[in-house]
Amino acid sequence: MSRTTRATQALQKAGVAFTTITYDYDPNADRIGLQAAEAIGEEPRRVLKTLMAEVDGKPVCVVVPSDREVLMKKLAAAFGGKSANMMKPADAERATGYHVGGISPFGQKKQVPTAIEVTALDEPYVFINGGQRGLQVRLDPKAARDALKAIAAPLVT
Repeated sequence: MSRTTRATQALQKAGVAFTTITYDYDPNADRIGLQAAEAIGEEPRRVLKTLMAEVDGKPVCVVVPSDREVLMKKLAAAFGGKSANMMKPADAERATGYHVGGISPFGQKKQVPTAIEVTALDEPYVFINGGQRGLQVRLDPKAARDALKAIAAPLVT
């Protein structure tokens, strides 16, 4: 497995300090983020999942703890919209250039507005997908927010 992806290149270009960790990705896992947390031995609140959604029909990226669910009303409100829904997997792959299970908020084909769950910023470090299945990057959550030019908002249950 290569540890160099568009995501890691984007982080390097942005000057963000990070380390990579690989794990055995399980394509049959019910919840990919929780499977990643278990595989690397980390608390699920520190392993953030990357979701692609639409707010008022426009694509957005959402980064939240793997043990939480996004509330669509909160997501829409975070972007000043009226409604939000999850993007279909094929549309998410087309929009990001990554495969489901390996979608990273970093190095997407086209950068879209991004929101990160505000409570993640309280963690000393977090893990976020590194741009391929079975690859995570460990970094400071505030550095992730800044590199993504993301808004921090309450997004989860």
